[in-house]
Amino acid sequence: MSGPGAPERGGDHLIRTARPADIPALRAIFRANGGDGDPVAGGADVVGPYLAHLVTHHRVLVTEEDGGVVAFGAAVDTGRLRMLADLFVLPDRLGRGLGRPLLAALYGEATVRATFSSDDPRALPLYTRAGMAPLWINLYVEGPVAALPAVSPSLRTRTIDASEASALEAAWTGVARPVDHAFWASQADADAFAVETSGRTAGIGYARARQRSTARAMDRLVIAPDADPFPVALAALARAGRSGTVETCVLGPNPLLRVLLDAGFRVNDHDQLHLSDPALVDPLRLLPNPGML
Repeated sequence: MSGPGAPERGGDHLIRTARPADIPALRAIFRANGGDGDPVAGGADVVGPYLAHLVTHHRVLVTEEDGGVVAFGAAVDTGRLRMLADLFVLPDRLGRGLGRPLLAALYGEATVRATFSSDDPRALPLYTRAGMAPLWINLYVEGPVAALPAVSPSLRTRTIDASEASALEAAWTGVARPVDHAFWASQADADAFAVETSGRTAGIGYARARQRSTARAMDRLVIAPDADPFPVALAALARAGRSGTVETCVLGPNPLLRVLLDAGFRVNDHDQLHLSDPALVDPLRLLPNPGML
């Protein structure tokens, strides 16, 4: 592409920047690939605001064929890397070479890259050829808060706002993401909080409602570089799930995984984290948001 908004034509296909008016088409493609569903009774729409945030604030491209949108992809610039959030093609258009040019346009000149791949056997070689090594499995783990091991009463949680969370992450990582923090704090039944120990902040997290479950989601947790990650994660999960059930993402090397499984948590799904450089993510200090890292 000659620029972020310039269309690129290849054969009968046109790749262009997505507009807000495209969101219904994006959602239809998302749903056709099993990534959407009607909210549970009393539940909230999670997918719609997520797609709107990507279109408004990040890089979303669509592939048009015969005047209709048949594929889309989204990438998030985190300040350290470009994260491929989504790449979907209508099922009846698979195998026609639509994914690869869309992927190339999304990453562009960015060489520091990340994504989570599904268990589709075509995904892993595609992302490996795009310069990212498949590193750790990412497990979606769910269970009751009551089964979590107890943590020291010196660990406490408190409510924070998005600006404080963004400033803390920037201090720990050197990366400021105020727009994304504002989005995480605006989600359905969102809870932005800090974990504190001995008078200092040891972690920042977001919890929210889920679309197709009454369980709560631990949407993202970042742990301070000088904090013991294990008790901070447990305190955050207890806060995120309130008194019910919580789901979180845990990367394979994290010893938290074994503890949660021993406590009766179950694995609901999995994907694979790909990185152009393993040093980009500390798997012990991030419970990731798989769409935005």
